[in-house]
Amino acid sequence: MPNGEPARLSERLADALAYAIEVTGPQTRKRSTNPGAPVVPYMAHLLGVASLVLDAGGDEDQAVAGLLHDAAEDHGGRARLADIRARFGDRVARIVEDCSDSLEADGSGKAPWEDRKREHLTRLQEVADDSLLVWAADKVHNGRAILGDLRLEGPVAMTRFNAPPDRVLWYYRANRDLLRLREVTDRLLVPFEHVVAQLESLLETENPTPAHQT
Repeated sequence: MPNGEPARLSERLADALAYAIEVTGPQTRKRSTNPGAPVVPYMAHLLGVASLVLDAGGDEDQAVAGLLHDAAEDHGGRARLADIRARFGDRVARIVEDCSDSLEADGSGKAPWEDRKREHLTRLQEVADDSLLVWAADKVHNGRAILGDLRLEGPVAMTRFNAPPDRVLWYYRANRDLLRLREVTDRLLVPFEHVVAQLESLLETENPTPAHQT
């Protein structure tokens, strides 16, 4: 995209939004065991990622992929990816695939959490820059959500995860190192570095109780 030119948006983005709403249905964001934690529609995350993609200079395909980046991983695996390819094209499907740590249709067939994350981080070292920008936007939005919940709820916020806090922190540090190595745009790297630094401060200081393993 030429410098100074905004992304050209079309009805494809609206179509992707409608598709994402249809796919996610009543899905909500993960909550902690705090009974006062709000119930947040999952679409809030997808809209946030697409917004960050456009803020960072991404184009329409990347914004569409931002809306759909979890669709194959969480809702149908390779069959869902094939549907995304048929509806929105090869590039969007490639970005969605690059952002997925599993394409198993049945969640019970997925590898353990840390195994999936390690394999995915290795694969992300080789993905195209357009995919990495969408991935970085996802990590910024997720990291900000965790940080906000930690500040509001304290250590109990980490009970939303199927991994203990020290492994969650490992994962965010690994993503920070990856995005530095790949020299992702500062529009995403700088805020992500800030988020990780704050997570390090809170998690290492408060030492939250490890999440329940499933």
